[in-house]
Amino acid sequence: MSTDERRRGLRLVLWDGIVTQAMVTLTGGVFLVAFALHLGASNTIIGLLAAIPPLAELFQMPAVYLVEKIRNRRRLTVTASFMARTFWAVIAVIPFLVPPPGAVWALVGAMCCYSILAGISHCAWNSWIHDLLPQAEIGDFFSRRMRLSTILAIILSLAAAFFIDFWKTGTGGELTAYSILFLGGYLAGMAGIIILSRTPEPLIQEEEAPEIRTILMEPASDRNFRNLLIFLGSWNFAVNLATPFFTVYMLQKLGMNIGWVIALVVLSQIASVASFKVWGHTADRLSHKSVLQISGPIFMIAILAWTFTTLPDPYFLTVPLLIAIHILTGISTAGVTLSTNYIGLKLAPQGHATAYIAAASITNYLAAGIAPIVGGLFADFFAARQASLTLTWSDPAGTIVLNTLDFQHWDFFFFFAFIIGLYSLHRLSAVHEDGEVKERIVIRELIAEVRREVRNLSTARLRALVRPPVTRTQELEETKPERRAYESETRGTGASED
Repeated sequence: MSTDERRRGLRLVLWDGIVTQAMVTLTGGVFLVAFALHLGASNTIIGLLAAIPPLAELFQMPAVYLVEKIRNRRRLTVTASFMARTFWAVIAVIPFLVPPPGAVWALVGAMCCYSILAGISHCAWNSWIHDLLPQAEIGDFFSRRMRLSTILAIILSLAAAFFIDFWKTGTGGELTAYSILFLGGYLAGMAGIIILSRTPEPLIQEEEAPEIRTILMEPASDRNFRNLLIFLGSWNFAVNLATPFFTVYMLQKLGMNIGWVIALVVLSQIASVASFKVWGHTADRLSHKSVLQISGPIFMIAILAWTFTTLPDPYFLTVPLLIAIHILTGISTAGVTLSTNYIGLKLAPQGHATAYIAAASITNYLAAGIAPIVGGLFADFFAARQASLTLTWSDPAGTIVLNTLDFQHWDFFFFFAFIIGLYSLHRLSAVHEDGEVKERIVIRELIAEVRREVRNLSTARLRALVRPPVTRTQELEETKPERRAYESETRGTGASED
């Protein structure tokens, strides 16, 4: 494949990511959960809806055979994606064609069909992109793709929230508003199909189609990759035990309206946009593991903080805490998503990419699918349980009792997710990746990246007008000792033992 053709392919992949994000924004997340709740979905159904997409990714195993047999990943991706995205048009008309008792199960069935077909397309797409994208540019390219996609998601989320508020005040009803959003997502998905159909595909490498046993055993026999699979499995279980229920928690427990929920989600996305480039450059300069060592703990702290948003009811710190949580979640999600999605691509050996990537995907999605089902099944059990810790101060003037901790219902899920997340970060320490360094080096690199980004802002030019003139040569001379120390420390820092 020529250089020009590869560049054109990467440009089209970038645009495909943007329009696909438009589809995901209008059809998933808060809007899908709110749609299901209006149809009468229970906590178990909410958990099931969150579990269906990742569990359907198990169909990547038979999809490996389709890739090897058809040997045209573009055709397989386009066909499967077209069939999958058509089901969003089906979901959009459920409120008008299916009476309430069966509407929820019609939604579940349509989500199953969509997710299975999407899983097949993902297998072909992953292998396709693995060969199209230069390995040294994975972090930078996908950080840019995710940053642009998230900007669009912010704009669409706000527009959709205003649209729902406007529509439900009329005679159309809120369910109709969600149906219109899903139709818009369907149209965006079809635009992505057109872009994919024009994206060039490198010649597929001659690689024998692996057996199911090979897919499971070959990556597992690789000690380093096995450690990665353990980390990915425990991490995805921890994250998906809690995150699918954040929207339910805010809508039902905290009594917030959809506008407030969308505003917080948008705040989180803005924080992600501001962080993608920094995390991407750091991943390419150092390693994906190095990024996870910093972004992972921040993400887990944000999940634990959800337990303090009620004590036991909403209080004056609830909204400030929610704002802080969503900012931390946005910053850390940018690094976590970027690194967990593509560390498997980087560690997969050449010539065995299909089996290794499929194993990583299966591990990810199996854990992500089981966790919300567990959460949904135990939701009612924990609804009747409570654990509290109070601080009591007594003196002759009276007694003061402070509720320092109060776990109810969803709080248990947030706490369990935090504990499992800490275990997964412990397992990450056993993974070796070229370029990994100690946490303090990563922090120093992140600070340097942030400073570089700040200098690129127009305000930096204004600041330069008012500070004393310093020549570029003087600046370089002043920073030489610090740079030499940093480079020496970076070279002297080896990877952790397996």
